[in-house]
Amino acid sequence: MNILLVNHYAGSNKHGMEYRPYYLSREWVKMGHKVTIIASSYSHVRTKQPEITEKWTNETIDGIDYIWVETPLYDGNGAKRVLNIFSFVKDLYMNASKIVKEISPDIVIASSTYPLDIYPASKIAKMARAKLIFEVHDLWPLTPMELGNMSKFHPFIMTMQKGENDAYKKADMVVSLLPKAKEHMISHGMDPAKFQFLPNGIVTEDWENANEEIPKEHIELITKLKNEGKFLVGYAGTQGIANALEYLLDVAKIMQDKPISFVLVGKGTERDSLIQRTKEMGLTNIHFLPVINKDAIPDFLTRMDALYIGWRRSTLYRFGVSPNKLLDYMMASKPIIHSIEAGNDLVKEANCGVSVAPEDPVLISEAIQQIFELTDEERKRLGANGKKFVMENHDYRVLAERFIKLMNQ
Repeated sequence: MNILLVNHYAGSNKHGMEYRPYYLSREWVKMGHKVTIIASSYSHVRTKQPEITEKWTNETIDGIDYIWVETPLYDGNGAKRVLNIFSFVKDLYMNASKIVKEISPDIVIASSTYPLDIYPASKIAKMARAKLIFEVHDLWPLTPMELGNMSKFHPFIMTMQKGENDAYKKADMVVSLLPKAKEHMISHGMDPAKFQFLPNGIVTEDWENANEEIPKEHIELITKLKNEGKFLVGYAGTQGIANALEYLLDVAKIMQDKPISFVLVGKGTERDSLIQRTKEMGLTNIHFLPVINKDAIPDFLTRMDALYIGWRRSTLYRFGVSPNKLLDYMMASKPIIHSIEAGNDLVKEANCGVSVAPEDPVLISEAIQQIFELTDEERKRLGANGKKFVMENHDYRVLAERFIKLMNQ
């Protein structure tokens, strides 16, 4: 099968996020399919941008043919980012016949955060007589409307809304990363029969083979706390507004007389203020360690006794969540304390920890106490449940096979 995947922000193992297009495509190539990814030359989520030598630059990574389309640079979410989006969409639309001639796809997947790439993807699919799949990562324009308080009458929002509505009508199939988005999509014109759910994934093989050790500074603190008989609750990831970590500080205050310590690694916009508040509160049972390499995450997580992940309340979560961080936690085979209110809950589904409402330090502290009071065997059983669930439902090898079956329907 000849697959064309259009994703503005697509990355790779050498460029960084976004990883999903790369991991799925790598598995499809292993299965014998030909895969081309068309992406923008610049993306704010990549750690490294591709080297561009011409307007359309070709590169092959792990058997995947990449086409990097040169687009304007931008910073933040202003007019320059909008220009970047429209430049990418326009170039694809104007060169549809060239793409069809050079690639001749059987399947065309429009797979970006925003829905406007459905227009060039639809044109390409129609000219190539290929099946068109619309893959939805986030619900746009609902996301900027609900998180950014943008008016539905804003020209940008109205443009995106037309793109979303048209995408549901034009696509032969709609693949959603959000399990509870079907009714929303139907309300915007999607035929219910088009809906398919395919969650976020993880490369379990890479995770298990990761052998990088955490830095000496981290080992020394963890060893010291364990020698003191402390039960360690870990957090690895971004320390930003969305992560609601200020509530974990309140939890630490509630549990300061317990033999429990909290160890956080990562960086983010809220890190400095969290550290300052920790000092002001006089907390000695919560520790902030510097960010670690991605390959050292497994080593850190497996040194903990339990793991914590929290969310803010958001109406957007009613459609479900599919966080990569949670998949890492589950792969670590540790019990998880999950503070969330959403349309789905992987911790409950997998029976791998305790879930409570978000933004409630008392409930979170009670959940941690519940995990703390379990026997070692009971905690191991919960951890094993989480890993088994990920292996069966979120391994990219499994997801790639499921996606191919959808393409063949």
